[in-house]
Amino acid sequence: MDKRFGRMLPLNTAALLLLAALFAGCATTQVSGPSKQDPASAAFASAAQLAHQHATLTGKAKTDNAREIDRLLAALDNTTLTRDAAALPVGDPLYAFAGQALLNRGLPLPRPFDRGEQWRFDLNDRPAADRDGYRPPVKLAVLLPLSGSLATASAPVRDGLLAGYYGENRRRPEITFIDTAGTATGAIDAYGKAVASGADFIVGPLGRDEVSAVFRESSLKVPMLALNRGVVSPPPGNAGFSLAPEDDGIAAAEYLLSRERKTALVIGGNDDNGKRAAAAFRDRFTERGGKVVDSLSVAETPGNVSAALSAASQAGVDSVFLALKGNTARAIAPQLALAGLGGKSRVATSQLVSGTGKPEQDSALDGIIYPTEVWTARGVPGLPAASVVGASLPTARGPAARLFAFGFDAWKLTAYLEHLATGKNVQLQGATGELRLDGFGNVIRTPAWSTFSGGQSVSVTGGG
Repeated sequence: MDKRFGRMLPLNTAALLLLAALFAGCATTQVSGPSKQDPASAAFASAAQLAHQHATLTGKAKTDNAREIDRLLAALDNTTLTRDAAALPVGDPLYAFAGQALLNRGLPLPRPFDRGEQWRFDLNDRPAADRDGYRPPVKLAVLLPLSGSLATASAPVRDGLLAGYYGENRRRPEITFIDTAGTATGAIDAYGKAVASGADFIVGPLGRDEVSAVFRESSLKVPMLALNRGVVSPPPGNAGFSLAPEDDGIAAAEYLLSRERKTALVIGGNDDNGKRAAAAFRDRFTERGGKVVDSLSVAETPGNVSAALSAASQAGVDSVFLALKGNTARAIAPQLALAGLGGKSRVATSQLVSGTGKPEQDSALDGIIYPTEVWTARGVPGLPAASVVGASLPTARGPAARLFAFGFDAWKLTAYLEHLATGKNVQLQGATGELRLDGFGNVIRTPAWSTFSGGQSVSVTGGG
């Protein structure tokens, strides 16, 4: 009898149990050997290391570091990215990057971004939010290039913003427009005037150089929603909203990847917008595991590129990305068909509608998917139909309609930005698309999708 156990066990049984336990432990140790980190975990760990040093970097080193983090996270599948992001502790600098990657893929956040109190405005200055999060400023300053080379572009933005402003029945801020003249110096001066006037929120400036100049200022006393993407990120407590060509390229890449397209041919225009959109597409598509078989740059009046298209077809591409204006795409489309690529998934940028409007010509574009504004595709609450507004307001028709919708959303963001910043998976249904705010202050826009059918632009239900 073994008194330690209080009952009798046959010696052979006890010995066997002891030996089994010992050998089980030994077997486990021997079989497992040295643990090896799987590639996904290794990529996430590398990204975490880079994220922890990110705040100490400046200039190009900081930009390159962020790019490498994005590349590492892009290699993760949706399940792994979601799981590992959720496991990050509160305050971990990698969460902002991981959350941004999730939002770009249209995936929910595990928790709100770690923003501290930087987006919580002073209750003594600004009344509390309504139940839906509506909390407009008390005094709003809008910085736009009302004169200079960008004045034409600013007019539809201004009118769209005012359409939203006057269409709101609840409390509205006092609003002031300040001219930036479209220059970096003018933007800095305009920001100073806005602060001096007592504004508690600022919208603008519009030009890319203007935004970069203001964001480089050492201290921004009043929070700002910039209307373009600068070369530096928004300082804490500030935000950036844009219709940049890069956004179209990223949206197109995510569109194709979500539909299991893995090999793409890129055809871009030789203008600045075409080059930027094509570069953004290539980066995002390859980072997420896709392969760009070839990348062509064509003039506005393209020549014969059938040989390159045939080579891409023979290489087995399953999709084509077109960063082209409508007239150029119309010339390319027949060549795509002859090369056997007409039936592949063809996705373009919003530039596709530029130069369109004649169904008998635009039928060449039938089947090409492109991102567009929700307002022009199917309408939005609080804003009359695009056809109605455009009939009476020149700044809301044709290509200007996109900027008009952009201005409308800029107004809505002034009232809902804090709600987007502090909530979990909060989104705003805007005229340009579904709007969310990432961990770096960038407004992420999920557009609507349209296509051409019989030479007419039609909305694609469910994104195609």
